Amino acid sequence: MEVARSKKGICVSKRKYTVDLLRETGFLGSKPADTPIEENHKLGYKKGEVPVDKRRYQRLVARLIYLSHTRPDIAYVVSVVSQFMHEPYEEHLGAVHCILRYLKGTLGKGLFFKKNDSRKIEAFTDTDWAGSASDRRSTTEYCTFIWGNLVTWKSKKQPVVARSSAEAEL
Repeated sequence: MEVARSKKGICVSKRKYTVDLLRETGFLGSKPADTPIEENHKLGYKKGEVPVDKRRYQRLVARLIYLSHTRPDIAYVVSVVSQFMHEPYEEHLGAVHCILRYLKGTLGKGLFFKKNDSRKIEAFTDTDWAGSASDRRSTTEYCTFIWGNLVTWKSKKQPVVARSSAEAEL
């Protein structure tokens, strides 16, 4: 983990880890992606899909989970691809490859804790009602800022199917 200090604040990143991951997977020379997943892309299971090497997929997603500790910008999409670790297919591996191409274009990103006079605590949350194409369950996300700095974030699939958007948000 790299830590850089300045008069403006502290930056925490895993740039070397990301470069090593891209080198090992062959994506260091790839064309960068603007986003970690295509907009409105729903991953699920479809008939006729080709399975991929389960161990390789699990290892790759586990490394992305570790990386998401300092990269909240990939937390949601990593939680989505991790739902298919027990039975991954080419579509799921393609989504992981999109994350890797996104990381290629955002090597310097990490957490920045800025010096701030603001003493506010803020929290934001959102839910995608029935967002999972495979089981219709909703995903809830939240993030918390203390003094203007991101300190916690989470994205988690709900354990039951919500019958309405209001129920999903509860």
